[in-house]
Amino acid sequence: MSARTDEPTLFRFATAGSVDDGKSTLVGRLLHDAKAILVDQLEQVARTSADRGFAHGAFDFALLTDGLRAEREQGITIDVAYRYFSTGARSFILADCPGHVQYTRNMVTGATTADAVVVLIDGRKGVLEQTRRHLAVVALLRVPHVIVAVNKIDLLDFAEDAYAPVDADVRAVATELGIDGIHVLPVSALEGDNIVERSARTPWYSGPALLELLETLPARGELDAVLDDFRLPVQLVLRPQGGLTPELAAEPGAADAYRDYRAFAGRVSSGTVRVGDAVTVFPAGIETTVSGIQVAGRDADEAVAGQSVSLQLADDVDAARGAVIAASGTLPPARRELQAELFQLDPRALTSGARVLVKHGTATVQALVASIDSRRDLDTLAHEHADALQVNDIGRATLRLASELPVDAYATDRETGSFLVIDPAAGHTLAAGIVRA
Repeated sequence: MSARTDEPTLFRFATAGSVDDGKSTLVGRLLHDAKAILVDQLEQVARTSADRGFAHGAFDFALLTDGLRAEREQGITIDVAYRYFSTGARSFILADCPGHVQYTRNMVTGATTADAVVVLIDGRKGVLEQTRRHLAVVALLRVPHVIVAVNKIDLLDFAEDAYAPVDADVRAVATELGIDGIHVLPVSALEGDNIVERSARTPWYSGPALLELLETLPARGELDAVLDDFRLPVQLVLRPQGGLTPELAAEPGAADAYRDYRAFAGRVSSGTVRVGDAVTVFPAGIETTVSGIQVAGRDADEAVAGQSVSLQLADDVDAARGAVIAASGTLPPARRELQAELFQLDPRALTSGARVLVKHGTATVQALVASIDSRRDLDTLAHEHADALQVNDIGRATLRLASELPVDAYATDRETGSFLVIDPAAGHTLAAGIVRA
């Protein structure tokens, strides 16, 4: 049997924007107009909106997403809020990320696994420093699809002349950051223009509405399964536990198969694997073939990126958690030094000489921050000299590893080219990193 299904694809997207640009309102409007809100939640939001002075029947759409009490009191988004909804075309996981600069590190959490990021801009203010910061994070993480929604077009009288300069500025910044194929569209989150359906009030805009775009862009898993080489970071080695049932023990050869069963479980990070494929196991360096695949406890002919599987191999292989099973001949040379781009997440500065842990896939190794090479100035987008990375800084560093890792360049493989930098004493995540080359 095949592991593929005809069910609607899952699409993950994150939203980000500067404070007061209307991001929570846009997300609330999207969920409301896509009919993804339960009746009891609508009634609660209607009551709260009325208490806040909204006209009868009017909604404060931001209340649909600002779930924390502190968020509702302050009118800002603080934490990443995940929402799940579906349309006739596909299912969605939405990560609503904070806009305030103090919480930019939380955006990395939401954007890391996203197929697309929607960056919101207030059409009256245009591109701000925080917009550049968000787009720089998107470029750093190489999110496959970048959408910029120019909001409050209703306050610009739906005028193309007012929208065009903002569109041009966004595309100029995207070009500086190396973001290709950016999608820019005018929207009114408050009134619903170009959110779910195309608006008649922007006849000069010929592109799709936001939901239409989200429904048609290819998901990252679809791209990874087709374009990338197969990789499976091993999470667990499966061996039989307990004894055979009397019924199974009576079957010819069942006892030997049970005793010899050994499988490697994990989530396929990229590519596709099929029974009979030749694979390489790191760090053992052994070449073998896939003799069996199980998905959700059932035998399958193949498995694709994003699926949790267990693989049986034709030969006995000494491998444990942290090993990598890859398509034969595709593993990069193992490295002990990483030239990396880091996004500093922890309030404590990261400095040269710091002893850290590097978590890559399911492997965790000791490492040393050999040097902090530069930090990015988000006004000019240029790299400048730096001795340390402060919270929310984006910079370049060199790390030396105590053990070799089969690390790809991030530009080659988004999964195997990324890692976390962890405090070995407290276990806190200090920075998110990508391998430059």
